[in-house]
This record gives sequence, C-alpha cells and structure tokens, in this order.
Amino acid sequence: MDKWNLIVDVAECHNCNNCVLSAKDEFVGNAFAGYSAPHAAHGPAVIRIERRVRGSGHLSDVAYLPRLCNHCDDGPCLKAGADGAVRKREDGIVIFDPVKARGRRDLVDACPYGAVVWNEEQQLPQTWFFDAHLLDQGWTAPRAVTACPTRALQAVRASDAAMAERAQRDGLRVLQPELGTRPHVHYRNLHRIDRVFIAGSAVASVGGRTECVEGAEASLSQGGRTVAQTRTDAFGDFRFDGLAPGSGAFTLTLHHEQRGQAQVPVVLSDLCVTLPDVRLS
Repeated sequence: MDKWNLIVDVAECHNCNNCVLSAKDEFVGNAFAGYSAPHAAHGPAVIRIERRVRGSGHLSDVAYLPRLCNHCDDGPCLKAGADGAVRKREDGIVIFDPVKARGRRDLVDACPYGAVVWNEEQQLPQTWFFDAHLLDQGWTAPRAVTACPTRALQAVRASDAAMAERAQRDGLRVLQPELGTRPHVHYRNLHRIDRVFIAGSAVASVGGRTECVEGAEASLSQGGRTVAQTRTDAFGDFRFDGLAPGSGAFTLTLHHEQRGQAQVPVVLSDLCVTLPDVRLS
C-alpha cells in the first residue's frame, strides 16, 4: 500500500516559519477526535526549524533544517506505545491517541529525533501528525506543505519501493539512518547540515594590484587521488562541499594559464575550512 512521505529541500528553506505557524494555527485550541487534543499555545512546537552555520567570512553558509515527526515504520514510540497509545495507520501516518496516550510522558523520551512534545495542560505527548484529519477529508497535502512559499516541502504518497527508488535517484537522505527506524521524512541537500566544506579565494598580482582570479582550475586530492574539481567564480572563490567531517589531509591545487598556480595542504577536522587568500604565481 502507498504511504505518505514528506520531502524537505534544505536548500529551499529560508526560515520563514510558515510551516511552524500553519501547524500552530491548525492545532492550537482545536480538538480533532481520534487524531489530537488541542495543542498548547506556548512551549515547544511540533514543527521546529534548526539553524546551521558553516564556514566563515564571505564564504560562510547558513542553512535551515525543518524537524518534525518522521512517521517511522519502526519508531521506538510505536514499541513504547504498543498498548494503543501510539498507532501507525496503513498509509504510514503515526498517530498519538489523544485518550490512550494521556499521562504517558515516557513517550516524549522514546523518540530519538526529539519530535514529541509534552502538553502539560492536556497531560499528553503530541506530534505533527501529518494533518491526517485533513487528508482524510480529501486534502492532497498537509497545511505546512501548502503554506511553504518556496516549495521546500513536498508531500508524496508512494509505495516503499517507489520511494526508495526516488530517494536513490534524487539524492534524498533521512536523519540518523543508523537508528534503523525507517523514517518517512526525506531530505534533499542534507549535506548543508551534516557535511563540511573546504573553501577559499584565488588571487594574483596584476599590474601591482591584488586581483581575484576567475576561471582557475581547482582540484582537491587525497592520497594521490583526485576527489573533486571545480573552477573559481568571478570573485575568485571556490568551494568543495559534501565532505565527511574528520576526513583528514587533502591537497588543494589551483592552476590558471595566465596567473600561475599554487598548491596548499589542508587538514579537514569536524569543522569547515575557510582558507586565507591563495596567491597564484
């Protein structure tokens, strides 16, 4: 059977918070029998956006990661709430029962993604339940998706096999795959959150002045093997992104037919490396 999935494009999220506000507008003060009790007006939201800053100076990169219930097939919450407090529908949506889950604060800690919030007034654990109450009325997507101005969110209903094929084709990844929870929230451009880069600017002396070098060939090698190649832009900037944190020693080589060349050793730790200007000669 086809299941609901959410695709999040990190590169298209600009932290406008429309998804957060649409969820609050839908859930706060509203009860949906069988789906959810009213959510709290204050405190942690069931959709939140985390900010990730990488690099420094003009080569810094800021990305935003929407986080919410992953609607996992093998979520720890399903095991902890196997008495009916938490159930998974045939269409893949996970529901925290607003009656049977009452008083079950342990379900908040069961989620390894931190996607379950505690409603003190209702004495209930609550999540973003994919707006199942709206989908059951014929909506084709949750409100958070329809409210996103950049189309960073996309709701997709597909079989597990079709979704796995799409993930492979489009470079989609899930959060913390080592947990084995089989989540149904997939991320595009997740490297801007969990990977690092090496970046810098190529310059050269031209007529007694220091100028940016556009169009220089930049290559990154490790152990004698080229792992990435690019060209400097109009500002002389280059960036090698998507590198694994702590991947060790690299050699950066820059070459331009008129401006010369340079070679720089780089050691990549858990943080991005923004090099000082690399001077070609």
